[in-house]
Amino acid sequence: MAFSNPISNLFGKSPIRPLQEHMSLVVSCASLLEPFFEAVINDNWPSASKIFDQIAERENRADDLKKEFRLNMPKSLFMPMSRTDLLSILAQQDDIANTSKDVCGIVLGREMDIPNVLQSDLMGFVKSAIETCEKALKAINELDELLETGFSGQEVKFVKKLIRDLDAQEQKVDKKERKLRHRLFKLEADMPPVNVMFLYSTIDNIGAVADTAERVGNRLELLLAK
Repeated sequence: MAFSNPISNLFGKSPIRPLQEHMSLVVSCASLLEPFFEAVINDNWPSASKIFDQIAERENRADDLKKEFRLNMPKSLFMPMSRTDLLSILAQQDDIANTSKDVCGIVLGREMDIPNVLQSDLMGFVKSAIETCEKALKAINELDELLETGFSGQEVKFVKKLIRDLDAQEQKVDKKERKLRHRLFKLEADMPPVNVMFLYSTIDNIGAVADTAERVGNRLELLLAK
């Protein structure tokens, strides 16, 4: 996925396009969680390492976009949202990439073994977390349309529906997380305690990716309420 335009060229009259560009990049980062964990489950550590390098490269680009966004963003905006609103959304978006990189880095560094009985549930959990990020991206991609309509009319109803869909998807992730944690609990007695601790941490961090995507939607919802 190419993100070649300097953010200073993206700004033009509105900061919305670079915000969307940043969100697209962090979601592309999160999307690599699926092939990464497939490689881990297959004990293919060279492949996992290559995918991690891609995640790290995208996360670094997202950091660069974030910094340029902050530097190039006008002090005052002639639109129905404040500079603080947009910077808050930006920070939440950036956490998606950060957490994706962190969780994969820990798994790779430990060459973590995923018990066979957890593998199917884990992959379903990862895919659901990615879907949550994709739904958040859909909502953010409607920001320019919201501006054109002055945050009113059918577009607002449409975005509110997208946010409801995002919330519902995150609830599905929560259910999968609880199921996965319960299954791990049943295995604890037969596993080294350190391995158990890191598996719980991995589950928590994958869930945090989805939680952060939901918070992006929550921030957008607050804009609609103003």
